[in-house]
Formats: sequence, structure tokens, C-alpha cells
Amino acid sequence: MALAGCVQVTVHGDPHARAHRPEPMSNSPTLRVATYNASLYTDAAGGLVRQLEADESHARKIAAVLQRVRPDIVLLNEFDYDPAGRAATLFQQNYLDVAQPGGGEALHYPYRYLAPVNTGVQSGLDLDRNGQAGGEGRDRGNDAWGYGLHPGQYGMLVLSQYPIDAAQVRTFQQLKWNAMPGARAPRDPQTGAAWYPPAIWSQLRLSSKSHWDVPIDTPLGIVHLLAAHPTPPVFDGAENRNGLRNADEIRLWAEYISPGSTPWLCDDRGRCGGLAGDARFVIVGDYNADPDDGDGEPGAIAQLLDNPRVNAGFVPRSRGAAERATGRGIPRAGDVASHTGDFGPKGGTLRLDYVLPSNDLDVSDGGVFWPASGEPDSDIAEASDHHLVWLDLTPRR
Repeated sequence: MALAGCVQVTVHGDPHARAHRPEPMSNSPTLRVATYNASLYTDAAGGLVRQLEADESHARKIAAVLQRVRPDIVLLNEFDYDPAGRAATLFQQNYLDVAQPGGGEALHYPYRYLAPVNTGVQSGLDLDRNGQAGGEGRDRGNDAWGYGLHPGQYGMLVLSQYPIDAAQVRTFQQLKWNAMPGARAPRDPQTGAAWYPPAIWSQLRLSSKSHWDVPIDTPLGIVHLLAAHPTPPVFDGAENRNGLRNADEIRLWAEYISPGSTPWLCDDRGRCGGLAGDARFVIVGDYNADPDDGDGEPGAIAQLLDNPRVNAGFVPRSRGAAERATGRGIPRAGDVASHTGDFGPKGGTLRLDYVLPSNDLDVSDGGVFWPASGEPDSDIAEASDHHLVWLDLTPRR
């Protein structure tokens, strides 16, 4: 389905097929929303399709986690995009539709959404200032609109039990960074001059992958799934171009949900402005920003956590995160039980993945799928360096 110009999206629907999950005890409708950085990516174009065509053990564990938690709606980060949606079809048919060891019953999602992302799409510009545009390997990745070794690497995929309103989806893949008032433009720390020359700064895209507003018709009414995966605030230099970009990618959603005029905030179809003040939403994704620790800009994720339209009072936690943080032994200022990923002996654990509902939704339950070692499900939980985060949402009364 073409939404605008060369922007292609894919929405599939099968209204007769629904996954089974026990009904909640209360009479209020409950919506389980999750985010999961699944690490289903490869360094070669088409590589994920080829892996999923084979019997891929990593994908089976990711499917098993989803079958255990059984979210009604889930965003998968780091799921390579291909224009035909072949990888998404294979993951549904060969993995989710099959009961996995350590998982639960087969889990069928009648609806899904996928669209192009900036990762791996060559800019034709020398973005890393190494003297050439493009090149090979990491040099080529650094000169893409978002770091990637091929177009679509580290893409996103939305899976849903409920219909997606494709006509009202908004994407912000092509929004320019300099369009944001007060954008955090990187500067050369030695000279104080702009790090990007004007000819490049004027073309840079803000989103390292994309930002999607995906309206879904749920038992709670229309819920806007606000999905993104900002760049990690590392892999740069003293100019901190990735850290500043990460903070402004997060700010995009903060501006989008806040009252006031935002004529600069234009989507890929040319529609400008933010989300309606009475719209229900859930912000989901790997935001690569911890509230208290890590390498991100101070206050980056607070732009969402402290936003008056966001209900951030319920903080998902797990025993596995607390155990792993203790094992890593890296001092942390924040609540280690809320951490969602483990990045090795040097990086340690951090809270990077979020499910943040609007303040007209209540949270009845939630958690991080990260069992402690030796507990049931601990094997499948290690499928990715991130862990699935989920919330059960009900209408606020």
C-alpha cells in the first residue's frame, strides 16, 4: 500500500484468526502492550529472510517469549525490513504459528505493520567526516541516514491482534533534524563551530530509523502506538553527535504529544502538527536512554517520563535484572530491577526499553520478561541482549 510518493508500507489483516489468551477477571477491557528488541537482524541484505527460511534457533526463542507473554500488540525493534514483508511472514508462519519449546500455544497476529527505515539508506554525504561519502563496512554504515550496513537493517515491526488503520498511519522517516526548533546541533569541541557543514546539516534526517504513529482499533478504542528506536548515544566522538541526536529523537515524541502549535512537525505525507489532545496513545520502543545511568544526554528520557500526558508511574521490573546487575558489579544510581538489557561486562545493565501509556489509561499489571537464573523460562529469556517489557492497560475511570 502506497501512502505517499516512494514511501511504502505493508499492512496485513486476517480478521478471522485470533490468538487465545485468558480473559481478565475484571469486567474492564484490558490491553496488553509490549516492546521487544528482538535482535533479528543480519549484516547482509536479505540475510534475515534466509535465516528464517531455515530452522533459526534465535527466532524460535524470540517466538517462545512472545508465546509466553502473549501481548495483544507488540513492537519488535531490530527486525530487518524487506519491502515484500517476507521476513515478517516467515516469522509469523514458521515460528509464532508453531508452539515453541519453552513457549506456549501458537500465537497468531492477524495484523502487522512495517515500513521503510533510515538505517542503511545511503545519504551520498560524508556524515562521519572521514573524507569520503560511502565506502565499505562501517564507513558506509556511518554515511547512511541511520547507521546500517544495508537498507532496512535494524528495522521495526508491529504485530497486533486488532485492526490497524492504515489510512491514518503517520511516519516521520524523512523529517529533517534542523526543522526542530532548538535542535541540539553538534559542535566541534575544539573550535565551537558547527560539526556538520551547513550543506549537510540542512539535509540530515532526525530519525535514525523512523518514528511511527500507528492507530489501532482496540477494545479500549483507538490507541495510537507511537513506535521508535532512537540511535544509541555512543559510537561517536567528543562532538557527541549520536548522544544529541538520541535526545532529540526522544524529544520528537515529547513535542508530538504536548499541547501547542508544532507546524514544523510534518510527516512523510506532508501533514503537520502533533497528536490530538484527547487521543489515547502508548509510546513503545528501545529508546537507548536510561533515566539515571549510561551515556545518554542528561534528562533525555525524562522528556517522556515527566511529560504530563504520560502515565509513567508504574515501572516494570524483574528479578533477573536485579540479579544480573549485581553480577556485573557496575555502580548504578537508578533502580536496577527496572533494567531491560545487559550489555556485557563493560556496558552492564540499563533501562532502555519502554511502554509508556497516556494518562487516560491505567496500568493493572506489567513487567520485564527476565527470570532469574535457574527459574523457568530463563533459557528463552536470553534470546536477545534486551528483554521484553509489557503492560496491561485499562481505561482510566
